[in-house]
Amino acid sequence: MQEQLSEGLVWLQAHPELHTLVAVSALLLGAWLSNWIVKRILVRGIDRLLRQQSQVPIQDFRIIRRLSNVVPALVLSLGIAAVPGLPEALVTVIRNVCSGFIVLTIALALGALLDLINRVYQRRKDAHLHPIKGYLQVIKIALYAIATILIIATLIDRSPLILLSGLGAMAAVLMLIFQDTLLSLVASVQITSNDIIRVGDWVEMPQLNADGDVIDIALHTVKVQNWDKTITTIPTKRFISDSFKNWRGMQESGGRRMMRSLFLDQQSVHFLAPEERDRLKRFNLLEGYLNQKQRDIDEWNARLAERGQEPANTRRITNLGTFRAYVERYLRSHPDVHQDMTLIVRQLAPTADGLPLQIYCFTSTTAWVAYEGIQADIFDHLLAILPEFGLRVFQHPSGADMREMGSAALPSRQHG
Repeated sequence: MQEQLSEGLVWLQAHPELHTLVAVSALLLGAWLSNWIVKRILVRGIDRLLRQQSQVPIQDFRIIRRLSNVVPALVLSLGIAAVPGLPEALVTVIRNVCSGFIVLTIALALGALLDLINRVYQRRKDAHLHPIKGYLQVIKIALYAIATILIIATLIDRSPLILLSGLGAMAAVLMLIFQDTLLSLVASVQITSNDIIRVGDWVEMPQLNADGDVIDIALHTVKVQNWDKTITTIPTKRFISDSFKNWRGMQESGGRRMMRSLFLDQQSVHFLAPEERDRLKRFNLLEGYLNQKQRDIDEWNARLAERGQEPANTRRITNLGTFRAYVERYLRSHPDVHQDMTLIVRQLAPTADGLPLQIYCFTSTTAWVAYEGIQADIFDHLLAILPEFGLRVFQHPSGADMREMGSAALPSRQHG
């Protein structure tokens, strides 16, 4: 067998072109075989092991699969020198290409490793407080920049230091090219260090039509999912240069502000007659208020002596003041109103649309749907109970009001 191999080798050496072709074919076959063995046996075995042992889907990041591409490149790089008859320049080119491919493969694998680190970090409970995605993207950019320099230096068969020495002259150009990246990097550092926004925060930036939850903070962009489920992509630096509203403080406080006014018809405001006052005493929330208020007024009026005989000189209870006291006590006793936060029922300046009676308080929940339900229930009750106080809600005349006025005027014209 050895004699036959020796004879075959001697015969091939006698035919240089055929010898070179056979050697190249054997080298390519060896590279393909090494790639097949690594991919089909080693990589698949490691993937199965990781699926069973690791809770993090490492195999989804294709780190090991990318590194496996180094093996056939190494076979070609090391075996090309053994192929007889090839020009030295061609051998050098193939070696340089293989070396550049190895550098590229390692860079891509390291980039995938950085993505894996970010995925593992996001599994922490406090990951949304201090995201590291922006910093990892900076490292990835630096990694790819170094890899690009090494690949170019390998392909042209020159030292990387020669290329690096020329970067000083290109600093101004690089600053211009990477201007957005540098600004975004500074913005990311400020956002993280000052805790300006976090993943999950509700932010509102009207100038960019963004109003929703932050779902991703990267180096260059911040993604906001709006309430209509659309996604707005905002440059990271805009959160430093532009104004925006972060609702995190409201969510962390445990209460959400409710500030809305009832517009009352000012012509319905009047002093309470004794029978009206007695009728309103049947309200549990008003009995103590009316009794105390009446005692204070009686004491005040008693000091007026003879002048107290004139009603214009005396103090009297109004239906509006009584209703305002009722609303405040109603809110104080409401289980869904936060009692440890500001609670005010006040009159605002009269307008052409009526007299605003503003309710300013906080609900005991920050959930949007529950908040709207509580607010609606409170104003449903207040609007329904207004007639008990002899008050009316002000509103502009509608078409139905005009028709009623026309119908009332029509019989009088016919009669005339």
